[in-house]
Amino acid sequence: MKLQQFRYIWEVAHHNLNVSATAQSLYTSQPGISKQIRLLEDELGVEVFERSGKHLVRITPAGEKIVSVAGEILQRVESVKRVAQEFSDERQGSLSIATTHTQARYALPEVIQSFRAEYPDVVLQMNQGTPDQIAKLAADGEVDFAIATEGMEHFKDLVMMPCYKWNRSIVLPKGHPLAEKEELTLEDVATQPLVTYVFGFTGRSRLDDAFEAGGHVPNVVFTATDTDVIKTYVRLGFGIGIIASMAFDPDTDTDLVARDASHLFSNSVTHIGCRKGTFLRKFMLDFIERFAPHLTTDLVHEAFAISSRSERGELFKHISLPMK
Repeated sequence: MKLQQFRYIWEVAHHNLNVSATAQSLYTSQPGISKQIRLLEDELGVEVFERSGKHLVRITPAGEKIVSVAGEILQRVESVKRVAQEFSDERQGSLSIATTHTQARYALPEVIQSFRAEYPDVVLQMNQGTPDQIAKLAADGEVDFAIATEGMEHFKDLVMMPCYKWNRSIVLPKGHPLAEKEELTLEDVATQPLVTYVFGFTGRSRLDDAFEAGGHVPNVVFTATDTDVIKTYVRLGFGIGIIASMAFDPDTDTDLVARDASHLFSNSVTHIGCRKGTFLRKFMLDFIERFAPHLTTDLVHEAFAISSRSERGELFKHISLPMK
């Protein structure tokens, strides 16, 4: 067995069984990959992939287990490289993050700016996606950190740590009848056409839970993954918007009015995490602490040492999270 063979079966499995696309991504030849996979299967005595003619059609039950173990081995190899890099030059390397638009646009810029000033030789990469996509990128080792609020059930294979709480604001065009009302009710909001996040994004489930608990059916007329798009369509008169409060900028959103909605919806919590067993370099730990100052190096190491999600939850249970 060769490390290269593990890399090939892992990459093929994560390129929808497309050997040609895998070869292109690895800058090698398609026949070379096919040959190495066959040699590995011959050595193991089982097929990793089921075939129809020359095409791979599915991963076999044995192959599922083998690919999973191959991924763990490749992660360990990557950790060995990181250990070596840490001792050769602790201020050089790369850091990749997967998150949603709201986090990338409103929560991360100051953190990344200060991080870049401290570590100019660390290459940063940002990936935006759905919670499901973010979790998969992190679980597959495509990115170092996942930052998300929704869909925590997708992140069961990751060590997720709470960063901060946040809530929502109702955004309206200036002159809207609700802009001057003393206190908004859930009924006020439910009777209006709503522009808000796509389900599964940026705390959307908290909105749906609140409306359902209050016996209201919201009139959602437009959804988007991008807060700036939501504000644009509020300006166009599609309806009133429900956005993360951090996404309203009084200096640039001068044509809109923001009304606090924290009395209508429960708080959401944003988490940061990565794969179990990841070797966290000094600059990675520094990034975590810049994003969430209560997540000190000692606390992060303690969280990674706990295997149970429930025990990890107890670890963070008594931490007072900041509000954004």
